[in-house]
Amino acid sequence: MKTDPRTDQTTTYWPLAQIVLARVREFYREPEALFWVYGFPILMVVGLGIAFRNQPIEQITVDVEAGPRAEAVAKTLTEQPRFIAAVHSVDDAQRRLRTGKTELVIIAAESDPPSYTYRFDPTRPPSLLARDAVDEALQRAAGRQDVAQVKVEEMTEPGGRYIDFLVPGLLGMSLMGGGLWGVGFVTVDMRMRKLLKRFLATPMRKSDFLAGIMLSRLLFMVPEVIVLLVFARLAFDVRIYGSLAAVLLLIVLGAVTFSGLGLLVASRAKTLEAVSGLMNLVMLPMWMLSGIFFSSDRFPAVAQPLIQALPLTALINALRGVMQEGAPLATQAVPIGILVAYAVVTFALALRWFRWI
Repeated sequence: MKTDPRTDQTTTYWPLAQIVLARVREFYREPEALFWVYGFPILMVVGLGIAFRNQPIEQITVDVEAGPRAEAVAKTLTEQPRFIAAVHSVDDAQRRLRTGKTELVIIAAESDPPSYTYRFDPTRPPSLLARDAVDEALQRAAGRQDVAQVKVEEMTEPGGRYIDFLVPGLLGMSLMGGGLWGVGFVTVDMRMRKLLKRFLATPMRKSDFLAGIMLSRLLFMVPEVIVLLVFARLAFDVRIYGSLAAVLLLIVLGAVTFSGLGLLVASRAKTLEAVSGLMNLVMLPMWMLSGIFFSSDRFPAVAQPLIQALPLTALINALRGVMQEGAPLATQAVPIGILVAYAVVTFALALRWFRWI
């Protein structure tokens, strides 16, 4: 409530609602903002989904070092579509292996029974796979028989593909970027344009302004990730094996967490250069460590406590647990607790340290 000094009448004043309404109007009047919020994440899903789609096993390139039995070995391998085999001199084969043009070099000794030497780089997974596949083929060609009977069952059900792993990571990355750039950058821009200085002359409280900025961003981010989920299902058949309500709750919680982090980053920054540097400082470790494009378990065990404490790691792990594994929300208590702690602490610190000018 406020009193108009010109009419001496009391009118209703809702600063929180007015801030939210103003931000919504400003957002939808910027076509480029609509593209970056709703279009760009979809383009990333399309590009990465096509690049890492399930494909047949690639052919294995192997070189046979020139010798009396080289042609026979190369012919044995090329009879199977899986292998690309050719005879090369000793120097050429060594050079091709060193430069990665072949995965394996075979040296066939002239003996009975056949004897082979495999030269490869043990630090390269494709070379290890090539060694095993080539040895299997040559051993069978030499007459090896299987002792145990093996039954093969193939499973192609969605859920274990790279795109199924990727989508929760992209959701988390989108929420992080929207919260930090969409809140932090906008707040500093308003400070630079002296809009915050004008708000200082109004009855608006800091809590109303900060909450309004967060709520307005939620109105953009939640539909953004829902559109991304729907597109991933229609285009790549990415399924949610857990509760849809649990996924939506995690999305809202992630949006609140990163909005609070964005407010904290922007609470004192006075230039776009300063806030951009701070946001990159905050986001870069999470881009690298939180498992957006590959599992965070790949990092050393000594770094895991720090990695697991990052808000983006907690969000992505919880999303993957619910979406891929069908885990109930109760099993995600630890990552949810981390997100709630970040949301509460960052908003409280932003409220304490925030400056209008």
